[in-house]
This record gives sequence, C-alpha cells and structure tokens, in this order.
Amino acid sequence: MKGDANLKENVNTCKCDCTCCERKKNRDEKEYKDLMNRLSRIEGQVRGIRGMVENDAYCVDILTQVAAVTAALNSFNKVLLANHIRTCVADDIRNGNDAVVDELVNTLQKLMR
Repeated sequence: MKGDANLKENVNTCKCDCTCCERKKNRDEKEYKDLMNRLSRIEGQVRGIRGMVENDAYCVDILTQVAAVTAALNSFNKVLLANHIRTCVADDIRNGNDAVVDELVNTLQKLMR
C-alpha cells in the first residue's frame, strides 16, 4: 500500500536550501491514486493541445481546450488543498504548530492571483 494510514508529515534532513525536500507527505493509497489519475488526465489534455497547435487547429478550439485544462488544474488544487487542510494543517494545529496557519494563508493568496 502506498502511504501511511496516519497521514503524518515526515521531516527530511536535506543539505540544500530548497523547500521541495524539506517536508514530505505520506498519502494513503486512495488519495495518491486520485491525484495521479487527475494529473494523468491533465497531462493528456496538454498533449492534446500541443497536437492541436502542431496541426494548425483553429485558435478558438485551442482556447477552449486550454480553458478545460485550467478548470482541471483548479479542480486538482481544490482537492489537494482540502486534503492538506484536513490532514497537515489540522495535525500541525493539534500539535501546537500555529505557524501552519500563516503558511496556509500565504498559499491561499498565491492560489487566488
């Protein structure tokens, strides 16, 4: 099974200053499969758009497909954000890490640009 039933974050000791490997999230199998399926569909849509451009498709048709990808990415963000709040944020608050609220606010501000 992919992931941990407790859905706890693991702190990774990385020697670089990047943020991508400081923290990790063990997702349960259902969440992992759902996110990966969504990303696979989005990836297919983007490849389709590329094919449309390569085949000189009409601009409005391409724009329609781009709008569909944008909607799919927004939907992905909503699912991921909801899971994040239910697990990571809630666990951190329960453990006394109130700084996670500021991180959430900053994340929401980025998503709303």
